[in-house]
Amino acid sequence: MCKLSVLLPYRALLALLFCWGCVNGPGGANTAAHETIPAKHLSITDSGAIGDDKTLNTACIQAAIDQLANKGGGTLEIPPGIFLTGAIFLKPGVNLQLDAGAVLKGSTNLLDYPRTMTRVEGHFEDWLPALINADHVDHLRITGSGTLDGNGAPFWQEFQTRFKANPKTTNLDVLRPRLAFIQNSADVVVSGIIFTNAAFWNLHFYRCDNIVVENARFEVPQGVKCPSTDGTDVDSCQHVIIRGCTYCVNDDCIALKGSKGPFALDDTNSPPVSDVRVSNCTFERGNGVVTLGSEAAVVRDVSVTNCRVSGPINLVCLKLRPDTPQIYEDIHYQDISLQSTGGMILQIRPWKQYFDLKGQPPPKSEVRNVTLSGITGSYGSFGIVEGNSNQTQIAGITLQNINVQLRNERLKIADASALEMSNVSVNGKPYLPQNSSPN
Repeated sequence: MCKLSVLLPYRALLALLFCWGCVNGPGGANTAAHETIPAKHLSITDSGAIGDDKTLNTACIQAAIDQLANKGGGTLEIPPGIFLTGAIFLKPGVNLQLDAGAVLKGSTNLLDYPRTMTRVEGHFEDWLPALINADHVDHLRITGSGTLDGNGAPFWQEFQTRFKANPKTTNLDVLRPRLAFIQNSADVVVSGIIFTNAAFWNLHFYRCDNIVVENARFEVPQGVKCPSTDGTDVDSCQHVIIRGCTYCVNDDCIALKGSKGPFALDDTNSPPVSDVRVSNCTFERGNGVVTLGSEAAVVRDVSVTNCRVSGPINLVCLKLRPDTPQIYEDIHYQDISLQSTGGMILQIRPWKQYFDLKGQPPPKSEVRNVTLSGITGSYGSFGIVEGNSNQTQIAGITLQNINVQLRNERLKIADASALEMSNVSVNGKPYLPQNSSPN
C-alpha cells in the first residue's frame, strides 16, 4: 500500500481512502474528509464516487453530504459522468450542483430507497423517499445544467402490468420513488436542472415558503406511458415562482396540492396554497398546464402569464372533488399562446376518482374570480365548466380578449351566469355566451 501510494496521483489516493471509509464505516470516512477535503466545495468523485453507470454510489455521496454539513456547509458537486445512487438526504447548509454532462441516476432496486413516513397524495404514508430529499433545509440551492434521471422504465412497466391485471390499482399500490422531495424549507431555488425519466412525481415541494424553480426541464419519453410523472407538485406552499421551465410529462405539468376528504379544512398540516406565479414556461406534453387538485382544499392567488402550450394539454384544469370542501379563488391566465389541435381551454369539472365521504354529507365548494385574458392561437376545444351537483358554487369566470381557432368550439357550462365574456372570437367569429350549451 505504501509503494502504491507513492505511484498514485494525490487526488486518486484521496478518493481511494475516502471510498474505503464509505464502505467500511463512518469512522474512516470522517477521518479522511476532515483531514483532506475543503469544507466549502466537494466533488463526489473526491469522496470516491464513480460515474460509470454501474457502481452504486449512495454511501459515498451521503458521506460527502454529511461531511460538508459537519464542517459548516458548502456545495456538493456532481461532475460529468453517470452516477448511480439510491436515496440521498441533503442537510442544512449543503447545496447541490450538477455540472454539464453530470447525471445523478436513480437505482431501480427498491431496497436503495428505505421506506419512511412521507407526504404523498395529501396525507402521510409509509412509502418511499425520493432520490433527492431535503427536510428543514432553508436557503437550499440545487443548480447547474446536469440531469436527475429517475431510471423510471421498470417502474412504469410494473405499474402498467399491475393496472392491467386490476384496474382498481392506485398510485400507492405500486412503490415508485419521486425524483426530488423538498419539505419544511424556506428560500429554495432549483435552477437549470433537467429532470428526466421520473418513476413517479418529478419535483415535490411540501410546506415550503419562497420557492423559485427556473429554467428547468421536466421530461419523459414521447410515445411511452409514464404514469403519474407530474412535473412540479406544489403542496401546501406559499410564495412560489416558476419561470422559464419546459414541461413534457405524462400527467399534470404543474399541480397545486393540499389535503383531501371531508375534514380537509381542519387539516393543520395542509395550509392553503397561495401566491403562485408561473411565467415564460413552455408546455409540450401533460394533462394540465397548471392543475388545482386532485387533492387540494384551498388554493388562491395564482397567475399564469406569457406561456406557450404546444401540446394537447388542458389549460385551466380545476379538479372538484365531491368529498372535499374546496375554495379555488383568484386564478388568472394571461397572454397564453396555444399551438395544438387538442386540449381544452377550460376544464373545470368534478374529479371523482377514489373519493371517500367517510360517512359525512357532501361538502360545499366554491370557484370564484377566474380570468382568462390574451389567449391566442389554435387548440382542441373550448371545454367545460361544471361543478358537483348541489355542492359547487361557480362565479366570476371571465373571458376577455381571446382570439382562437378551435376544432370544437362548444363550451359546456352548467350555469351560464357563472361566465362573462368580452371580445372573444372563435374561428373568426364573435363568440357569445348563448353559443354555450347547457348541462
